[in-house]
Amino acid sequence: MPPTGLPLSGDGRGTTLAWSDDPLLAAKFTVPAAPRHHVSRPRLLGRVGAGTHGPVTLVTGPAGAGKTALAAAWARDGAPPGPVAWLTLDTHDAAPGVFWSYVVEALGRALPRLPGGISMPARPGSVGTSLLTRLAAATERFPGPVVLVLDGFEKVAGRRVPAGLEFLLDHCGPLLRLVVTSRVDPLLPLHRYRAEDRLTEIRGADLAFTSHEAAALLRGHGLKPGDDVARALTRRTGGWAAGLRLCALAMQRTGDPDGFTRSFTGTEQAVSDYLVAEVLDTRPAATGELLLRASVLERLHPGLVDALTGRKDAEAVLAGLTRENAFVDPVPGTPWCRVHPLFAEVLRTQLRVRHPALVPRLHARAARWLAGAGRVTEALEHAAEAGDWQYGASEAVRHLLAVALFTAPDGERIERALSRMPPSVPGAGPALLAAACRLARHDRTGCRERLAEAERHLRRSGEEPSPEAGLTHALLCLLCEPRTDREADGPGPPGPAEEAARAVAELMRRMPPELIRAHPETEALRLHGLARAFLGRGRLAEGRRLCAEAAGACTTQASLPVQHLSLGLLAVAEAAAGALTAAEDHALRSLAVADQCGAAPDRRSGAACLALAAVACERDDQEVAHRRLGQALACRDVHEDPLLAAEAAVLRSRLELALGRWEAALAALPRPGAGDAPWPAQRLALTRSAAALARGDHEAAVAAVHGIRADGPAPLLALARAHFAAGRTDRSLRLLARAGDSPDLSLPDRVGVQLLRARAALLAGDRAAAQRSLGRALETARPERLRRPFGDAGPWLRHLLDGTGGTGPAPSPGTWLTARGGTDLPDPVQPLSSRERDVLLCVQRMMSADEIAADLSLSVNTVKTHLRSVYRKLGVSRRREAVERGRELRIL
Repeated sequence: MPPTGLPLSGDGRGTTLAWSDDPLLAAKFTVPAAPRHHVSRPRLLGRVGAGTHGPVTLVTGPAGAGKTALAAAWARDGAPPGPVAWLTLDTHDAAPGVFWSYVVEALGRALPRLPGGISMPARPGSVGTSLLTRLAAATERFPGPVVLVLDGFEKVAGRRVPAGLEFLLDHCGPLLRLVVTSRVDPLLPLHRYRAEDRLTEIRGADLAFTSHEAAALLRGHGLKPGDDVARALTRRTGGWAAGLRLCALAMQRTGDPDGFTRSFTGTEQAVSDYLVAEVLDTRPAATGELLLRASVLERLHPGLVDALTGRKDAEAVLAGLTRENAFVDPVPGTPWCRVHPLFAEVLRTQLRVRHPALVPRLHARAARWLAGAGRVTEALEHAAEAGDWQYGASEAVRHLLAVALFTAPDGERIERALSRMPPSVPGAGPALLAAACRLARHDRTGCRERLAEAERHLRRSGEEPSPEAGLTHALLCLLCEPRTDREADGPGPPGPAEEAARAVAELMRRMPPELIRAHPETEALRLHGLARAFLGRGRLAEGRRLCAEAAGACTTQASLPVQHLSLGLLAVAEAAAGALTAAEDHALRSLAVADQCGAAPDRRSGAACLALAAVACERDDQEVAHRRLGQALACRDVHEDPLLAAEAAVLRSRLELALGRWEAALAALPRPGAGDAPWPAQRLALTRSAAALARGDHEAAVAAVHGIRADGPAPLLALARAHFAAGRTDRSLRLLARAGDSPDLSLPDRVGVQLLRARAALLAGDRAAAQRSLGRALETARPERLRRPFGDAGPWLRHLLDGTGGTGPAPSPGTWLTARGGTDLPDPVQPLSSRERDVLLCVQRMMSADEIAADLSLSVNTVKTHLRSVYRKLGVSRRREAVERGRELRIL
């Protein structure tokens, strides 16, 4: 029998209810004791304390969020502004007479003497305005501030009690301070309290434990978690207090915090039992069934939930769940909701137990609704869960998901979904998608196999593929580089790559414009694939132009991954051509774009790091070259992409040669293959010839060059070097004359031609001609600070630079050449401060002044002041000069 009323004695205290003999429940007036392993949370205690300087403090959150624990901790340890009248509410307190009887008693227990004039309700079901008026007037006569804590206000159903509380708050004196804890917002005019600055709110997100607080909780249970364990557990539980405590108890039982954290899910028995009892089972049966069916979704949309349940009230139900803090939160600014991850796992488990056959049907319904709403990636994921691969594959092809596969962030999700598709699924569409997945993993052989399978399906059906399927097929053919003998012959008639690129362009014109607008990365991928084909055939000028066009075509966030790839490939080609400054700039831009789009480590290209390694190698900075090469080799595409793999091998060989390890330099180069593209094959052969020449094997050096299929000036120069080293000077000079005037020579090779001429003149005794050729070589190399050809030249170069035995002045090499790697350069007049160095590092990353200010938490004017100081100390006047000078001085 619940308590129903209380007569007031002369001193303001009562002992029994006026219309019942039931005693008061004293425990309802007692501040709960601190639980074992209590974690002090000063950040929240301070907010409650600040709130009690005003009239109303509201603490709301889901079950187990720590609302009562926070209010009780503040009442015990938070230095309240006055006495605390604590009242723990339950479902029996919904009657106004009962509620206000307890409020009066709570105030009477908190104060030495309750002001007179207050009588108790005569009936449990109603309270007149007389009592509330006298109570409001009595608050004016409080001896000081009094805090009334109403704990668990959601248990007081109906509008009568909140209406009375609103009356009291509107008419009470300033000394009454109210703290309400509740799972739901009370039926009070909170909007008005906010507008009048009378309300302090602490919500569920505020109550969530931080990883630091979670670690303290675990330590309180005798555990010794690492920071990673605390972070992982906080992330998995969303900082939910009850979940963390239950996990701590489970960890104590297992004795293995790390192992528990790795395997922990919402199906852990204690967590599951709590959520089922406190959340799921407290909902109406229809609401619980809605939650179970909707649990197959990551996020809930009212229309989608209606489609899954066959109902039409999902919007109202979801709105009610969010208001009630029932572990369902709205996604701000959208009609979508998100279920707490642990609760979602419990719901899915309950769904599998109660309705196992329903799960695939729900996923299939979700796939069709999401596809109709244009959310094709999510539709594919649900089709995968349903095992409905024919539908999923047809929608993926129709919406060009094979194109989106190469972009982030959806690319990773698409690949994960498609990787679950069994190889036995028939049809051209599944084969095309499987080919795209293999290409995304840099498995070009597997891609070609699945493309061939798709072609067999198309021939067998006898039908012309849809434009979407045709575009997917042509684009994959272009990107996976099909090779034929015709393509291996270098420049000439259009090869398969050009034909595929034309097919892609034609099919794009036949597509619905809105589909092409939805996938702007298609054109960028077409240009990128064509650029790779041209580079592979040795058409470097066209390849570089197309790489730049591909990067420029990336104008949306979705196309940034393609820009990352294209800029990296452009940098590799520029480094090979000797355009070192441009290569460095484009490589750094490529890395910045990868950071900007948040590309995962396993989806990043190593091309940019490879280009930076090549630049450092050409400038004879071995330390940086080794470090950048190591970063490049950590990326998968450097091993799988033929162009990048060849460049990596060339760099490894050159770095071994710089250390005098000739055998290791040769071993770093793979054996020639029949299917090698011309340009990589030439790069490897020329490097093999240089390594053989360094070892003194002239015939092997000549043989390596003769094995090159493609013609051009670079092989002629390599042969000239080999014949010169063999003593066949006349033959070497004839080859040099054929190669020297070619516009296709790279910068390192142009320098190499001048150095070989200088050495030949020196050998012939014409020191003046040798110095003139050396001077031209220095002038050619100076703009790009190219050092490697001079370092590889041999001891004769130093004698010529010193002017030993000469009649005229020797050419001046400048500090850019004599200070190998920058080690001998003088320090700046004044050292840079740590903040100035931070600014210079940001300038190296091509960040604007506004971006630097945001990154370093400085004002823009402060950034500009630091920049002016950097310019003054380094003796430069522009950003690029500052970066170059910083690199020379080993500041960067």
